[in-house]
Amino acid sequence: MNLPFKIRGKIRGKIRGILPIIVGVACLGGTGWLPLMAQSENGPLAAPKKPDIVRIPVNPAPEKPPVPADEIIRQFSANQDVAAQARDGYVCNKAIRLEETGSDGKPTGQIEITTEYAAADDGTLRPKTVRKPDSGLQYVDLEPDAMQALSSIPQFPLTTSELSKYVITYQTSQPVDELTTYVFQVSPKQVDREHAYFSGLIWVDDHDLAIVKTYGKWVSELGDMKPPNLPFTMYETYFQPVSNKYWMPAYARSDAAVKEKDGDVPVRLIIQWDNCKTVPKQVAAPAHAPASH
Repeated sequence: MNLPFKIRGKIRGKIRGILPIIVGVACLGGTGWLPLMAQSENGPLAAPKKPDIVRIPVNPAPEKPPVPADEIIRQFSANQDVAAQARDGYVCNKAIRLEETGSDGKPTGQIEITTEYAAADDGTLRPKTVRKPDSGLQYVDLEPDAMQALSSIPQFPLTTSELSKYVITYQTSQPVDELTTYVFQVSPKQVDREHAYFSGLIWVDDHDLAIVKTYGKWVSELGDMKPPNLPFTMYETYFQPVSNKYWMPAYARSDAAVKEKDGDVPVRLIIQWDNCKTVPKQVAAPAHAPASH
């Protein structure tokens, strides 16, 4: 499946697109949500096609990575540190789209909320948020509480300071489009009621040793987390370099279903960040999602 963006990076001087992969992991499931924090939105998004399915066993026979696993972990967490710190110096346009899907696989209704940043006369970057009219939605909606929760998902969950809270296990090496990646399974050592912890899989580029994709959920002592009145728990997120050096979120998607009398109604959530701009040094940057919890 082609994403509505291409990953542009310094990786071997090429422009690369990452093809989404849905990964079956038996230990990932869902209930509840804690209040979290982030930023804002942009433009029409092309409807994704059905992704290819690539399944990784929950407990595959361990492989020996070509680079020591501890060194890969150290490097990708350091890259998360750098990106999280740099994030405060940028604003990115953001679009959030919610869709309901009919039996033919086509959207029967949708809503999109976008936020774009533009320079004002005084040089500051001002956000403009637009909620496009609902188009046939019958079962779900983007209420303010849900928007706040979606804006609060930590963008960089595996910074150096967070590593001690997780068990991170090397799984395999896997091609993702033109990239070669190292796949790790991540699970929290313990959970509590106050914080969100990532549980799932990450893909680390073998050249930059930066996280380029994640697939998983956020968990607490209360269970799997989801926005109020929405069924989404599992998120597939792709990163791309900003300013050709900081790997930041660019595209996220979640698929779920709403249970109704006549059967389940498929729903899809898509979040896209683009057109990132540096914030002038004299201007305070807007608040973003926390780097971690």
